[in-house]
Amino acid sequence: MAQWNQLQQLETRYLEQLYHLYSDSFPMELRQFLAPWIESQDWAYAANKESHATLVFHNLLGEIDQQYSRFLQENNVLYQHNLRRIKQHLQSKYLEKPMEIARIVARCLWEEQRLLQTATTAAQDGTASHPSGTVVTEKQQILEHNLQDIRKRVQVRLHMLENLQDDFDFNYKTLKSQELSQDMNGNSQAAATRQKMSQLEQMLSQIVTEMAGLLSAMDFVQKNLTDDELADWKRRQQIACIGGPPNICLDRLETWITSLAESQLQIRQQIKKLEELQQKVSYKGDPIIQHRPALEEKIVDLFRNLMKSAFVVERQPCMPMHPDRPLVIKTGVQFTNKVRLLVKFPELNYQLKIKVIIDKESGDVAAIRGSRKFNILGTNTKVMNMEESNNGSLSAEFKHLHQSTFNPDCPVSPQASLIVTEELHLITFETEVYHQGLKIDLETHSLPVVVISNICQMPNAWASILWYNMLTNHPKNVNFFTKPPVGTWDQVAEVLSWQFSSTTKRGLTIEQLTTLAEKLLGPCVNYSGCQITWAKFCKENMVGKGFSFWVWLDNIIDLVKKYILALWNEGYILGFISKERERAILSPKPPGTFLLRFSESSKEGGITFTWVEKDIRKTQIQSVEPYTKQQLNSMSFAEIIMGYKIMDATNILVSPLVYLFPEIPKEDAFGKYCRPEAAPEAELGDPCSTIQPYLKTKFICELMLLSDFTLGCVMETGTVMLQNVQLFFFLFFRLNI
Repeated sequence: MAQWNQLQQLETRYLEQLYHLYSDSFPMELRQFLAPWIESQDWAYAANKESHATLVFHNLLGEIDQQYSRFLQENNVLYQHNLRRIKQHLQSKYLEKPMEIARIVARCLWEEQRLLQTATTAAQDGTASHPSGTVVTEKQQILEHNLQDIRKRVQVRLHMLENLQDDFDFNYKTLKSQELSQDMNGNSQAAATRQKMSQLEQMLSQIVTEMAGLLSAMDFVQKNLTDDELADWKRRQQIACIGGPPNICLDRLETWITSLAESQLQIRQQIKKLEELQQKVSYKGDPIIQHRPALEEKIVDLFRNLMKSAFVVERQPCMPMHPDRPLVIKTGVQFTNKVRLLVKFPELNYQLKIKVIIDKESGDVAAIRGSRKFNILGTNTKVMNMEESNNGSLSAEFKHLHQSTFNPDCPVSPQASLIVTEELHLITFETEVYHQGLKIDLETHSLPVVVISNICQMPNAWASILWYNMLTNHPKNVNFFTKPPVGTWDQVAEVLSWQFSSTTKRGLTIEQLTTLAEKLLGPCVNYSGCQITWAKFCKENMVGKGFSFWVWLDNIIDLVKKYILALWNEGYILGFISKERERAILSPKPPGTFLLRFSESSKEGGITFTWVEKDIRKTQIQSVEPYTKQQLNSMSFAEIIMGYKIMDATNILVSPLVYLFPEIPKEDAFGKYCRPEAAPEAELGDPCSTIQPYLKTKFICELMLLSDFTLGCVMETGTVMLQNVQLFFFLFFRLNI
């Protein structure tokens, strides 16, 4: 199987990584259009030989021309436009530098192979079904090696100091007394004795120097852990909160941080042993006297900072009834949280009492955001323990928190510039650690949350959470929406795709995203890099519509999750497609070919189907009025499609829907989602019963396309009512069967 085809079958979390490989330098569209040809070329060789790179580059342009001709025959205007744009871009950028594009393509193909290998290995090891299963990177391997080296060096130093303490005391005092005796007697061995004493002093000085070097190594590893690995995890947590790839678990980080903390405490004990040695014996220029205080201060600072960094919010605030939309909290409704200390010391079990506070550092910020203040109610204090977690980690899970408005009668400040769904609030967790004579204050914060008072505010509140976590990793920027930054289409497109892939089995394709980009930004040659304001995304109405882009899209997401999830997961719904593109792909198809797309005019979210009709004179593309959530509550969309009929010129009911685009028989696609006909009740009940069952009914959707014809409505009693009509309309029939 071709490499590109294999990549399309990977899980969502791997596909998200694939999307990051491509940019304007080498568009993913080109990779898709020319997949077999691209994989047949030796790009690595071309990247190192200019003559071959030039040949391959011109062949690439030729392949683009051939693909353009195919799209021309298919009347695919959108793909023609995109391919022409891509070719112009490649010519302008790489015509004089063909080796550069060869290097880019070679790198992308290599990364694709690595991604496939990672996915294959994960599947073989059984980690594919576990989001926490991750591949150790080269950087992490180096980090783990450094941690092992530190532990080994600490153990060596510890063993050396244990042996040195008494030996040094005895040998130094013995040599000192010999030196004095030899000086008094004028013995010639005095020089040799002083040399031995000098060697002992140098050995002690070397130990102190090595210990200082070990602390520097610890500092370096700690920065890698907290500034890189832990920061990366926090950013991944942000992304996971807004629908991105699942975040990896903290077990590996906990192992590393605990190991480093243990080594730091052992070093601190060794420094105390140096103090004991200093008390036993000392001399002029003693390195212990000179450097021990600084060493102790350094190790205490390292340990304090490590403990503070290790106190994290493992699970962000979330209402149990809305697990797919964390960080939005409704007043009076319970939400959950979980904090964890990544230093797994058994002696701390049941020793740390966590307190929860909201807007602890609000200060003057409240005047900017608004004047709402809240109290955290419920069980807002809890002791960390190792029993509640599955892996024995030191954590505290808050399951019964809720909040109430502290000043509900207070009017909004006239200086307030933000609406309720743009106000950001911080939930703070604090505790104190007492360990080995040290007192350490620990504090960590949730990501900013939005507090709503009515569930109808959820869509706009979620939009705020998306925008914040998409554009910043600042953990406490509660003033973000006083001047919200702009995003790029590349960022927005990725987040929009996550809104589907996180709750369904399918994200959005490039073509679907292009359609959304046009809805949001209007026609454009290249959407990559186009800027989108917060107001454009969420607050301003779309051109010609009475609602914003996000309100429209959020209702479609809700429609998919609640009513047509199975059809979406099967890939049966094209969903977002322009009318021009719809006509282009349906026109060449046989009559009865139809596709499913979302309504562009329904604020509440709607779905429709469009089909091909052909006669001798012309081809027509017909669409049905969109079905909304209210209608889909009564009948599944699959049953509507299977039962949909129109009346032809001879007053015969026929189905205009035959093949789901591109050529899937309607029964194969939707038959399995329709309820089977129930057996007659007389067969299921008592054969001697005289009670007559209800007449069975069935809904049929009919579209009248003829003017001036007779319409028969078959009622439950069998009576026929006749009426002449001259309108085009849709009607649900309830037929006795």
